[in-house]
Amino acid sequence: MIDQWLPRQYEIEPGLKAGKTCFSGDQWQIIRAEASNVLLVKPLLADKWLESHLLIEGQLKRLSFGDQEYFYVITEDQYSLSSVETAQDCLDYTDAISFAVSYRETRKILPDVSLHDAIYLEKYSRLLPTWTLTAGVDDETVLGYWLTCGVLVSTNSFRRLCSLLTWLDSDAVSEIIQTAGLVVHNDLDDNIVKSNMDIKADETNNNDNQNSVDRKQVKFNNNVKHFSLPGRPMLEKFFNEQIVDVVSNLEKYKKMGLDFPSAVLLYGPPGSGKTYAVEKLAEFLDWPIHYIDSGSIGSAYIHETSKKISQVFEAAMKTSPSIIIIDEMESFLTSRSYGSESGLHHIEEVAEFLRKIPEATKNNVLVFAMTNMLDMIDPAVVRRGRFDHKIEVGMPSKDEVTQLLNSLISKLPVVDNIDLSKAINVLTGRPFSDLSFTMREAGRIAALNDKDLIDQESLNLALSSFPMNNQDSKKIGFN
Repeated sequence: MIDQWLPRQYEIEPGLKAGKTCFSGDQWQIIRAEASNVLLVKPLLADKWLESHLLIEGQLKRLSFGDQEYFYVITEDQYSLSSVETAQDCLDYTDAISFAVSYRETRKILPDVSLHDAIYLEKYSRLLPTWTLTAGVDDETVLGYWLTCGVLVSTNSFRRLCSLLTWLDSDAVSEIIQTAGLVVHNDLDDNIVKSNMDIKADETNNNDNQNSVDRKQVKFNNNVKHFSLPGRPMLEKFFNEQIVDVVSNLEKYKKMGLDFPSAVLLYGPPGSGKTYAVEKLAEFLDWPIHYIDSGSIGSAYIHETSKKISQVFEAAMKTSPSIIIIDEMESFLTSRSYGSESGLHHIEEVAEFLRKIPEATKNNVLVFAMTNMLDMIDPAVVRRGRFDHKIEVGMPSKDEVTQLLNSLISKLPVVDNIDLSKAINVLTGRPFSDLSFTMREAGRIAALNDKDLIDQESLNLALSSFPMNNQDSKKIGFN
């Protein structure tokens, strides 16, 4: 719950009363008012904006409330006002261009400060940094994150970005990137992605199936050979040996009778990092991701769910090489022996997956399925030949937590003598997201107390919300 600085109905100025606080940071809040939004800022942050010449005198107005003093800006509803980190919906091409212009104009004034934590003030074409103690992010990733409403994708990954921005064509995406003052790395024309192989179309196979997507010639270069996944050494090893090396050297593997990597099933408790690991692999390969989950394709109507499943697979094959993530697989493919699914719905969905998974693999689509309940999955789906690899992903061990924490703090402003032993003990066996939250919270606490570095006190306070956990965590295992 947000602690509102101004009570509702407080009159900010004549005819303008404060409503609900929509977004909030340590030094700022965005408040809804009548037909407008109000950015309320503490003096310390307002002074930084004025000193940096991002805003000028008169654009910020003073407001006193009790013994507190604030500055504020009113923006009418036709202008966007939001935190970049909240990744609000980009409504159309005009919105995207406006954001890009704001990025470019801000960079003319302030070239070096990370804008990942900025406030987007469209009215004055500004991205106003808030100087939080979170790790900085490059401009290409900030722009990609905003355009895709929250996907960590760089504009340098042009092909993947375009696959996510279905409401824009590639020329429009190029123009947006250029307007922001960034370089366009367009790899669409030659279908270039990372690796060093040529996958030639199997014309005979495609002609036999009129619904099959034409297989493209895909070029790869192996400038980067090793995929890194801090905190998950066994999963990192599996991805490198079974996927990265195969797609980078397919001709070598073809001589041994092997083709494109087959589907992979990851199973384990919620929060163990299954989806995160695949998303990092997609980022490394620079391949687009297509998601299948109950929220996006589930339907109460007969035939509708299987139709949507088919549409996702077809879209993935059109943008291949690509990745499909089937989340909460048990929602669609529960074994009939459990009695939770029966009749035409279940039969159609299982049949569609049985048909589409091998077809997708032949068309250079890497399929990952996620489940928390392996024993509930229909055996016909998970047998060898469809999912050659079933990998257990458990909660992180002590060594894995140590590795990931060291990776996280290497990107943050941290005192030299910080002791991670308490953090390691508390976070061992907890979801990976808790580790990231802990470091973000430590940064927030340090910034709140006007510290330039995350120190031991800030880290310990961030850890105070977690109970001690001395239980041994499960390890990744292979079947």
